[in-house]
Amino acid sequence: MTLSAVLQRALAVTILLVGAPAIAGEVEVLHYWTSGGEAKSVAELKASMAQRGHSWKDFTVPGGGGQNAMAALRERVLQGQPPAAANIKGPAIQEWAALNALTSLDAMASFDRWDDVLPKVVADQMKHKGRYVAVPVNVHRVNWLWANAAVLRKAGVATAPRSFDEFFAAADRIRAAGFIPVAHGGQDWQDFTLFESIVLGVGGPALYTRALVNLEPAALSGDAMRRSLELMRRIKPYTDAASPGRDWNLSTELVIGGKAGFQFMGDWAKGEFIAAGQTPGKDFLCVPAPGTAEAYTYNVDSFAMFQLKGWEAQKAQGYLAYLLMGKDFQERFNLRKGSIPVRLNMPLDRFDDCAKVSARDFAATSRSGALVPSVAHGMALTPAQQASMRKLVSDFWNNDKLTVSEVQSQLTALSAPSQKSY
Repeated sequence: MTLSAVLQRALAVTILLVGAPAIAGEVEVLHYWTSGGEAKSVAELKASMAQRGHSWKDFTVPGGGGQNAMAALRERVLQGQPPAAANIKGPAIQEWAALNALTSLDAMASFDRWDDVLPKVVADQMKHKGRYVAVPVNVHRVNWLWANAAVLRKAGVATAPRSFDEFFAAADRIRAAGFIPVAHGGQDWQDFTLFESIVLGVGGPALYTRALVNLEPAALSGDAMRRSLELMRRIKPYTDAASPGRDWNLSTELVIGGKAGFQFMGDWAKGEFIAAGQTPGKDFLCVPAPGTAEAYTYNVDSFAMFQLKGWEAQKAQGYLAYLLMGKDFQERFNLRKGSIPVRLNMPLDRFDDCAKVSARDFAATSRSGALVPSVAHGMALTPAQQASMRKLVSDFWNNDKLTVSEVQSQLTALSAPSQKSY
């Protein structure tokens, strides 16, 4: 171990052991976890910080997709007043690190052996030029389809659909029985979430990667992408008239309350079912989106740590990083959030069947190469590229006059290099 590494570990130990309230600090945290299940998870963090004497200041920005939060973050950093931590992810972490706005977490990572307990695909996204600058807290599976079990029974649907043919057959039955077939919130990020699951279901991880991650013109303009867009347009008539602009959790409530049959959404939706006192397998069902049983789109919530002035603030920030990666918090947090712990080899005894399936499939797809980053949730493209594609997909969803061919042409144009967003 080098002298520098020894000093960094000594600093990490100091951060953990020096915790008297008289020298405690404050962490201001930018996040957009505002729904019921998300808010309970944040409360866990606040309580843990308070037990050590540190205070927590919310920098909350409503809006499930996080676009509003990113705009607020840019303004704060440009003013020289960054928060201690911000809930950002994927390529956005690299962009902020390239601006030298993030602080190194190598001391904490070395002390707590993050390299040994994190999946490599996750660890690599938390690093910039080999140094940790962000802390992961979970793994979300995005390609889920949620269903109300009672609605399916009343509509005569025996099992949750595994293919799009089964899905449309079930949706027709649900509509005929007087329910909303698909609870969809008409916001651009939700349209994009639906779109990426359809692409994955139609063309598998190979098409998904070529088209949505690598932005290959041949894949974006090909027949599989055409089928994906046609399927997306075919799904829209199964949503309700109040869908436009509705928050995702309000759409989930339609499924929870037995007014709707299905919702395409990541596993944060499960936090809402659990918060409502429902039980997976009994009250609601979770299955991979049609055609995606052998694939997995992941979304990792993470906190990038910004450079701060003042020892007290830095100490509180370091303790927050330590808490976020701790086994105890990872278990309690993810039980509420609907996701699975990002740490490897953690016992899942207290987690439900949906989480256990998610953990099993995460490991299996990691080995098979069918694990892909969620484009809709900022894990693959730069913020500028992601924003352009999200807008185009949402325009297609909302404008029936926009043809599939026109969208494919515009998608292909997006494959040209885009400007960075900061």
